[in-house]
Amino acid sequence: MKTLLIFSLIASVGLGLSPEATSAQQIFHQEGSPPRLIELYTSEGCSSCPPADQYLANLVSSPDLWHSVIPLAFHVDYWDYIGWEDRFAQPAFKQRQYDYRRLGRLRSVYTPGWLVDGKEWRGFFRNQPLPEQKKAAGGTLTASLQTNQLRVQYQPVATHQALVAHVALMGFDLHSDITAGENQGRRLQHQFVVLDKQQKTQVNYEWRFTLPIPQDGARYALAIWVTRPDQFPLQVTGDWILSP
Repeated sequence: MKTLLIFSLIASVGLGLSPEATSAQQIFHQEGSPPRLIELYTSEGCSSCPPADQYLANLVSSPDLWHSVIPLAFHVDYWDYIGWEDRFAQPAFKQRQYDYRRLGRLRSVYTPGWLVDGKEWRGFFRNQPLPEQKKAAGGTLTASLQTNQLRVQYQPVATHQALVAHVALMGFDLHSDITAGENQGRRLQHQFVVLDKQQKTQVNYEWRFTLPIPQDGARYALAIWVTRPDQFPLQVTGDWILSP
């Protein structure tokens, strides 16, 4: 995985533009073996979830982060009825977990629920380490981010009918003071929280997205991956979003 910050300088003399007419483009790139795509399905209304949230949060300081592991925390809303409404939960994330169940990747829908590379992983409950990174040819995935415009391009190892590009915007250093429900009285800390998830299907392996990136100085990151329609990831990349 490589990420670069490229500055495109426009000659102010020839075009009559000021130095402010400078744009920054961040490049995300991955080829060869794809990093592991780690998905945690969690909820602030679930008393069993904080240990899983902490396990995922520990990956912030891992030397493998963005190189061989791309973590994501999807907050689901099906525990909101207990008494606490998770402000990070989205119905689409619940549906994503149900889609995995429909595809046979999950035996049941629950939290905390883990998937690694599109397959259910229960090793967390047995204190087992994450599965090893697979050694496979994943093709070449490149994305360029300029302001809030993202262009994704993929060169597969083999020809496919149509592929799906996925983009997740993640927030970090977030917390909630829980006043009701199973976690009442606790302050929950979160990392890798998926704030926005988009996907598009194309046959030419080039996609464009408009992202809702906040301009508040906080830490954000992008995860970008390409799958077949069956949701198995072919190639994955991700990194912090660099400030201009």
